[in-house]
Amino acid sequence: MDSTYHIPWLKRNTRPGPPRFWEVDYCRGIAVFMMILFHTVFDLAYFGVFPIDVNSGPWKLLAICTASLFLLLVGVSLTLSGARAYRVMNKRSFLVKYLRRGGGIMVLGLLITLVTLVMAPGEPILFGILHLIGLSVMISPLFLRRPWECLAAAMVIIPLGWIISGIPGPLWLAWLGVHPQNFASLDYTPLLPWIGVVFIGVFVGHLLYPDGERRYQMPENPVPGKKTISLIGRHSLAIYVLHQPVLLLMISILFSISVVPAGL
Repeated sequence: MDSTYHIPWLKRNTRPGPPRFWEVDYCRGIAVFMMILFHTVFDLAYFGVFPIDVNSGPWKLLAICTASLFLLLVGVSLTLSGARAYRVMNKRSFLVKYLRRGGGIMVLGLLITLVTLVMAPGEPILFGILHLIGLSVMISPLFLRRPWECLAAAMVIIPLGWIISGIPGPLWLAWLGVHPQNFASLDYTPLLPWIGVVFIGVFVGHLLYPDGERRYQMPENPVPGKKTISLIGRHSLAIYVLHQPVLLLMISILFSISVVPAGL
């Protein structure tokens, strides 16, 4: 017998799925604003507009917090969609659903890899946050119904990831967190330690939304920008893909500099 059926939030039922939870979209919308702020500063520094060190201090902290919030919400969202899908899908359909969804995100990540190989060949994005999210979604059926195991794994994976990040290794292991000493990338989000943040999100998702239902009561006080920020959060993937070209175009126009490598 599958022991997971003894956990209340994992029981199969036929109740209709709950509506979309605005607070999850709202938090994702905040992460989008954080991302745009960091990438704006990063681009200005990268093209020499302003002498800003984005690899240390508050800007580095902002980058870590932004990635962490996005990946935490990936885990939460996976538990919500998983709870709903589990009610109406058989095992095969469930697996195919997440393989297709994660594969689509992975394809976007690979397209970004190809673009950066051309635009920034010295520091291409070989395994960035989209690659990680795509892979996490693809393998999520393995861990979606195991919140406590996810939490335990995260407690090991996160410190382990920071430890191995200082160990040099071949480039083909970069997706895991091991890379050559001279490795450089515009966005590097390896499996270790970052999938640990997704695992924490899965645990938090089950804690706050058991069986895909909101466990707590939302405050009735008005939330600033609730509709707008939640709307932005619902379209975070499209904004992620499009915001950098828009930023680069704006920088090129405002500061009269070329953001296209010579020879292209």
